[in-house]
Amino acid sequence: MTLQQLKYIITIAETGSITTAAQRLFIAQPSLSKSVAELEKEMGITIFCRSNRGVYLSEDGTKFLSYARQIVEQAQLLENEYKSSAAPPRRAFAVSAQHYAFVVNAFVELVREYGRDKYEFSLRELKTAEIIEDVRTHRSDVGVLFLSNFNREVIRHILQSEEIRFEPLFTAKPHVFVSRNNPLVGRDTVTLDDLKAFPRLTYDQGVKNSFYFAEELHITADSPKNIVVSDRATLFNLLIGLDGYTISSGILSSDLNGSNIVSIPLESEEVMEIGYIMASDSHPSELTTRYLEHLKGYISNYSH
Repeated sequence: MTLQQLKYIITIAETGSITTAAQRLFIAQPSLSKSVAELEKEMGITIFCRSNRGVYLSEDGTKFLSYARQIVEQAQLLENEYKSSAAPPRRAFAVSAQHYAFVVNAFVELVREYGRDKYEFSLRELKTAEIIEDVRTHRSDVGVLFLSNFNREVIRHILQSEEIRFEPLFTAKPHVFVSRNNPLVGRDTVTLDDLKAFPRLTYDQGVKNSFYFAEELHITADSPKNIVVSDRATLFNLLIGLDGYTISSGILSSDLNGSNIVSIPLESEEVMEIGYIMASDSHPSELTTRYLEHLKGYISNYSH
């Protein structure tokens, strides 16, 4: 089966005549009949029924035509995308990241910068293992995650084995995010013992639910109340609705998260080394470079 044969079938169906279709396609009628017969034999179906007035689609042929149209239309889309020299190339960029507001802020700035051009951007907030897989398979140009004393050896070993490099962006001391109405608000710092009275919110890591893949520090610390969520909006809603907490870098965005969430330093010897990852054999594109510049710019303007 060839794309040309599918185009033949569509033209014959539109004209209702092999002779007329051959004229429109600028080929000999016997050649067109032979091509249709070969396709019918290959597929094991009768596509056209013959009559004195021409040809018409069989029941199998009607179904086959619907698939043929889809394939031909998709092929035309590919040709329009890549063969048209007059059209500017589509700008493509993808980032996969853990759930950080500053990642979104930088993405927003990139979209605004290229908003008047033709583009196709992707921002995926994912599980840690999925971020690494996205970068390994080049589905994403860049990923954003963190290393700590607890997970560094394991994560670096995985990155090295997948030929992915880690580039640090900044180091942050751990903080907790809580609702503005949480009883802990107003303290200069909090301890892990202080947090035991409140629900701990963590991000789901799916089937690869290793402690080393957790987005939160002190994931092995004793916590009698635990809630696992899959997205940032749900986590922030539960921080407010249940007086819960989550451990993170402390960087908040009022534009994205509003003013109902506050950050409190956590007394801890741990640190979060937040950075980006890229495939070792890849070179940053113009869009990737601009995104990283926006990311670094946002972080440099932030102070706890």
